[in-house]
Amino acid sequence: MTDMTQTPVVTAFDITDGSGRHARYAQLAAAGPVHRITLPTGELAWLITGYAEVRQALHDPRLVKSDLALANSGRDLLPPEVFAAVASHMLNRNPPDHTRLRRLVTTAFTRRRVEQLAPRIQQITDDLLDGMAGATQVDLIASFALPLPITVICELLGVPADRRAEVHDWSTTFVTGVLAGPDVLVAAVTAMVSYLRELVDTKRTDGADDLLSALVAARYGQDRLSEDELISMVFLLLVAGHETTVSLIGNAVHALLTHPEQLALLRAQPHRLPDAIDEMLRFDPPGQVATFRWSAEAVDIGGVIIPAGEIVLAGLLAANRDSACTAKPDELDITRTDNPHLAFGHGIHHCLGAPLARLEGRIALGTLLARFPGLRLAVPAQQLTWRQGVIMNGLAALPVAM
Repeated sequence: MTDMTQTPVVTAFDITDGSGRHARYAQLAAAGPVHRITLPTGELAWLITGYAEVRQALHDPRLVKSDLALANSGRDLLPPEVFAAVASHMLNRNPPDHTRLRRLVTTAFTRRRVEQLAPRIQQITDDLLDGMAGATQVDLIASFALPLPITVICELLGVPADRRAEVHDWSTTFVTGVLAGPDVLVAAVTAMVSYLRELVDTKRTDGADDLLSALVAARYGQDRLSEDELISMVFLLLVAGHETTVSLIGNAVHALLTHPEQLALLRAQPHRLPDAIDEMLRFDPPGQVATFRWSAEAVDIGGVIIPAGEIVLAGLLAANRDSACTAKPDELDITRTDNPHLAFGHGIHHCLGAPLARLEGRIALGTLLARFPGLRLAVPAQQLTWRQGVIMNGLAALPVAM
């Protein structure tokens, strides 16, 4: 067992080259499964890169959710009442609070409600692709990968169309965290919380057939969401409900366009689409790391002792490229069926929205490839840039020719 106290290593959070980001995580993983790092806030933390070790971290009850771990989300910058309104959701809570909150949200966010969205997702997809038809070149992120999931989640929650651009801008700033700039982060989160309070008040007096109205009314016995819990859950659903899918679609298209033999195979055998979606989630996941944990006591991970009272990051991107996850992990293989990737996490905090993300990904990718058989990159792959950030892993833009 090792107690690592050496100089923190250089991370990949500010790398904007996709291959460079993967290469940096590969370098870290080759050096060992656990690393001392410095966050963009200047705080020290631990980054876990090995597959088995990441699974352990995501499941270990000694690595808990705590406000003390929420450095990147503006914990020390936001007014207390604003922070409480974005941090009181199930992803930041431990049992029994996590169990209670997830149960209440699941009561409203049912699998049946998700499955019923398929025709509407298809319609939105078709409309967006109609808008791209006739163009010689588009940015697939701005034209398709972003408007599809933001429209879906905003319609699901009942956010009016004229506020969706603002919601996305606020959300993007939030997931970028302190790398967006402290003042910018505080302004965006404060504005989004203010808007969500207004929206919740509207749903209380004028409810509709949408998820937000269902959350306002959600009960389990005598239990219901508090005001901060309600605002936080809506905040979480809006942010996680579209940011992940934007990167899923963008990263998947990029992976296929840079692996023409896999693209040709998927076109020839479209029945492979569900497995292909999971393979692309593994190969270039939407998230670099899982949401932060806090060591409630000393924990031995990969032979390294992480002391009590430390921020811990489970590296999803690195773990998915570990040979302990699957054979030949650096190869994109849409025929892969043994694929226990961690793109949606593991354990009690496994992503509640994973079925919706997969549904949107299947419809979006299948329809796009069928509609545009000549789809290709419009610029050399080396010119593409990825967004800075600690949590997300997604393209800033994806210029494609039709």
